[in-house]
Amino acid sequence: MKHSIGRILPIKKISSLLLTCVMAVTCFGCSGGNTSDNNDGQLKKITLNEVAHSIFYAPQYVAIENGYFKDEGLDINLVTGFGADKVMTSLVSGDADIGFMGSESSIYVYAGGSSDYAVNFAQLTQRAGNFLVAREDIKDFKWEDVKGMTILGGRAGGMPQMLLEYILKKNNIDPKNDVTIVQNIDFGSTAAAFASGLGDFTAEFEPTATTIEQEKKGYVVASMGVDSGYVPYTAYCAKKSYIEKNAGTIQSFTNAIQKGLEYVDTHTSAEIAKIIAPQFPENDIATITSIVERYKQQDTWKTDTLFSEESFTLLKDILKSSGELKEDVPYDKLVNTTFSRSVK
Repeated sequence: MKHSIGRILPIKKISSLLLTCVMAVTCFGCSGGNTSDNNDGQLKKITLNEVAHSIFYAPQYVAIENGYFKDEGLDINLVTGFGADKVMTSLVSGDADIGFMGSESSIYVYAGGSSDYAVNFAQLTQRAGNFLVAREDIKDFKWEDVKGMTILGGRAGGMPQMLLEYILKKNNIDPKNDVTIVQNIDFGSTAAAFASGLGDFTAEFEPTATTIEQEKKGYVVASMGVDSGYVPYTAYCAKKSYIEKNAGTIQSFTNAIQKGLEYVDTHTSAEIAKIIAPQFPENDIATITSIVERYKQQDTWKTDTLFSEESFTLLKDILKSSGELKEDVPYDKLVNTTFSRSVK
């Protein structure tokens, strides 16, 4: 797995960088990645760049470990981007064929004026997957407990940060005045910063949140997924040109993800943990099982990959609430449901 963490850029600079990458790739005829479906009987190599490597994405790892992608003729090269901004940059530059991240990134690229924008074709999660971790063991936690405190948050304009602000506002807490949210720590480094003594709370995905608890350095006090409600948190996307030239590949990919969702929906947490364990060698089976169960209990995963217009509208509302979306963007341009409706 390839791991690279860079400094976090302001959202305007990120949008500018992504647009520059798109224009450059367009000028060179989209030379990166595969450009046509493979008909020679060999597995087609696909580079999939995921926003984070987390048990939150269990159906994807089930699809990998159970051979669903290979059954569909695909050889997945999985890369972890550590942040939606980095995943999208990899996608539009041609380093990745498919990106897996919060769909807000596709909205930013489209709003930036790109003609070869990223199109979402399959949704995986329907709730946030991170948890609020406190330094102290707060019994009967209420969101008002964060007032006057410091929270290690995420990049401005990123889904984790926007959902945190969304939850705070739902609980009548002003994100700008009632709390201090630290946003200048690289994605993937907040847990280490928290362990070193920075902040009163941190928002972490699994298995990191559980690891902090096991090391007695913090306590999970709230689920972002439960407290934010149903939201289209993460989805798969590819450049418009790639989908047009590789429709068969996108269909095969969607078929494999659907099989992963169906497995997770119909099997126990222990069975799922056993399958995905090779993806998380640093965690024991008992820990993976408890995390999967936590996600199952809050109804984290969809049972199909269809990205509905209702969900997309909710996403736009969250972006508008955060001040990240000034003008409306069309659902029918940024979401393609053809492949979800044609799964085998």
